[in-house]
Amino acid sequence: MAQMIFVNLPVKDLETSKGFYQKLGYGINPQFSDDRTACVVISDTIFVMLLTEPRFKEFTKKDIADASRTTEAILALSADSREKVDEIADAALAAGGSPAGETQDMGFMYGRSFQDPDGHIWEAIWMDASAVEGQG
Repeated sequence: MAQMIFVNLPVKDLETSKGFYQKLGYGINPQFSDDRTACVVISDTIFVMLLTEPRFKEFTKKDIADASRTTEAILALSADSREKVDEIADAALAAGGSPAGETQDMGFMYGRSFQDPDGHIWEAIWMDASAVEGQG
């Protein structure tokens, strides 16, 4: 079985957050969702667990970061092309997200970032594999 990642994010309004990710083209797995949790399916191996803040608090003794004021993580997703980067970022902005930084264009690598409705920062990144072959 391929290794999977489950990114757990606290959200203020579960329905708003679900709608945002659905507008980006991602599905919700109802088997792992309820009135306090939604499982967003990014790919066969990547899932975002949206948890209401009270539900998220059940998993930690630490304070929950207010992602609209502090950065707890930057989540990056690969894209197959520069156009796909733009498609993802434009969809996020149209769905109620906000810009998180300047477009980065290094020729062989291209990326854009955005914030979801709770302020979590996401990046969509394309890299020309031929430009980095043999590196490392």
